[in-house]
Amino acid sequence: MRPPGYGETQPRLDDDRLPVVLVVLDGLGDRPVPELRGRTPAEAARTPVLDALATRGASGWHLPFGWGRAPSSELAHWAMFGYGDVPFPGRAVLEALGTGIDVPDGVGVTHAALRTSSVDAAGRVWITGRTAREDADDAASLLEALDDVTRAHGHRLVPLEGRGEAVLFLPACGSGAVTDSDPFFEDRHPWLAVLPLDEAPGAAPTAEALTALLREARAVLLAHPVNARRCGRGLPALDVLTTKWSGARDAVPSFDAHVGVPGAAVTSTRLYRGLASLLGMRAVHLAPEADLGADLAARVAAAGGLVAGGAGFVHVHTKATDDAGHTKAPRAKLEILEAADPGLSGLLDLARVAIVAVTGDHATPSTGGVLHTGDPTPLVVAGPTVRADAVTTFGEAPAQPGWYGPVSARDLLPLLLGHANRASFLGHRPTPRRTAALPDAPEPMIVPADEG
Repeated sequence: MRPPGYGETQPRLDDDRLPVVLVVLDGLGDRPVPELRGRTPAEAARTPVLDALATRGASGWHLPFGWGRAPSSELAHWAMFGYGDVPFPGRAVLEALGTGIDVPDGVGVTHAALRTSSVDAAGRVWITGRTAREDADDAASLLEALDDVTRAHGHRLVPLEGRGEAVLFLPACGSGAVTDSDPFFEDRHPWLAVLPLDEAPGAAPTAEALTALLREARAVLLAHPVNARRCGRGLPALDVLTTKWSGARDAVPSFDAHVGVPGAAVTSTRLYRGLASLLGMRAVHLAPEADLGADLAARVAAAGGLVAGGAGFVHVHTKATDDAGHTKAPRAKLEILEAADPGLSGLLDLARVAIVAVTGDHATPSTGGVLHTGDPTPLVVAGPTVRADAVTTFGEAPAQPGWYGPVSARDLLPLLLGHANRASFLGHRPTPRRTAALPDAPEPMIVPADEG
């Protein structure tokens, strides 16, 4: 303990700030499954590492936006990273940045994808599928043809890595506040009209421009020889261009400036690579490995390296749990969790020198006709300053009586920073922006070198 300063009675405070490592198992939450004896996959899975973290730490439920509100991954993470009060730029912006595509400020951006379709007697276009992996050459030719159409309208279509996907830039349209033409729920809704959002009447020109483009794009796709050859081979035509995740990039404060500590990420997909890029976070991108245990072990090791390099917050992500939930095969999700668990064993050592949290960004039920839901996802936090509660098993039901109770996405980061001895001291104003953490590097007052 250091002696008090001149005129003080309290000893000088030791600097015992800790780093934070947040591991997000995408789509972790689930619902009770009859074939698992009324348990969720996380409750039924054998996860000794996660159970050990639960025993050493404290648990609760992560309910990103409250009961019944089904989050997308990007909006959940935006709030989890402390940006809940900052306008979200749209996922299309992040997807572009994550691919290394420059996104200028103030330009409407949307994500576009080639889809298959059928038309009913009322003239509604029903989406029936997407570009298959073996359709790469056909999709590239069709997107090239559509690029000529978009340029004629003053727009620009930039292909993405993947299955007939692209980013569409609308330079003459400063707003991306329009509805999706992609129905998402393809058995319930047809190809949708593009409309300005209610809160953004200024987006009407964007909606009109996008509608005209999509109609012309469909005409081009229907008449294209690639689709004629596909039909001749018994394959469905890729005859619709759908759009979603529209937005526009604007000035966004860096993670360091907004939260107060240097942020970093171990990314697994272009979405999170793009999020790290937008927020100025240092990123280590690791392509997913087939062996999920080895994949997560590498990610945890990379997180440790980022901590050693000075990061105050590190985000680690895997999409494997979400992908398993979308198969609607509960045992597949259970097996994924069991495969993931040994890869997280490095967290037990990290939790001796850092605050370690494991949770999901939303629930992806492995049963039923839903994508994401507002059901709870387990949350466990361990570290030198975390007092253990009575929870000793990982999963939704075991976590329910944990000390944290329900935790919203916007409250998660302050909770972790508090345990890390980094809590923002309310009433203290070290920076113009109110940060979630006591800032690491507020601007100093500089005096001449020879003064004093």
